Amino acid sequence: MPVPKQTSDIFEILSKGQFICSNSTKDSTRKLYNIIDENFEDLYDYFKAINLSLEKGDEYYMFTRLENKTDLERKILAAYKWIDMLDFFKTFDHSFGPGYRFTPSDILIRLSVDVDMKNKLEGLKKYAGGKEKHAEILEKVLEQLGRDYFIELENEISNSYKVLSSFQYMERLVLSINIPDSAQK
Repeated sequence: MPVPKQTSDIFEILSKGQFICSNSTKDSTRKLYNIIDENFEDLYDYFKAINLSLEKGDEYYMFTRLENKTDLERKILAAYKWIDMLDFFKTFDHSFGPGYRFTPSDILIRLSVDVDMKNKLEGLKKYAGGKEKHAEILEKVLEQLGRDYFIELENEISNSYKVLSSFQYMERLVLSINIPDSAQK
C-alpha cells in the first residue's frame, strides 16, 4: 500500500490531537488536506495498523483511538472547556463558525456593552491561567483555540483570526449531548 511522502507530516499534526482543515490560512495545511483527500483509503489503512483511526469531518481530518479511563476523563474536561468557549463565541455572534473572521478588539468592544458576554468571559477565567483583565483572558482563550486548531491568526498586522472547519467538530460535540427530560429535574 503506497502512502504519500507527506505521511509523516500528516502524522505529526494529527497525532497531537490537532486537525487538518481545508480552509486553513496556511498553504501547507491545505495541501496536506488535499493529499489526505486523494489518498484517504491508503492512509486510513496505514494508520489503522498502528491503532489510529483517520476520521473525516466536514472539511477536516483528525485521528481517533480507543481511550483508557484517564484519557477519557481528560477528554471530558476538554469538552467542558469547549462548551464554555463555544457558548461565549456564539453569544458574541450566532454565526460564529467555519470561515468567520474576527479581531479580539471586535469582541472587547462588544464586551463593554454586553453583560451576558462579560459573565461568560468571567467563566472562562479558569482556562486563562489566573488572568484577570478581559483582554488577557480573551488572549489566552484565543491561544488555546489556536493550539487546538479551531482558529488561525490570519493577519498579524490587523490581528484578525479565521475560524477553521474543525470548529464544526466542537459544535457537533455539543449538539450531540442529549440530556433526557427525566435527568433535567
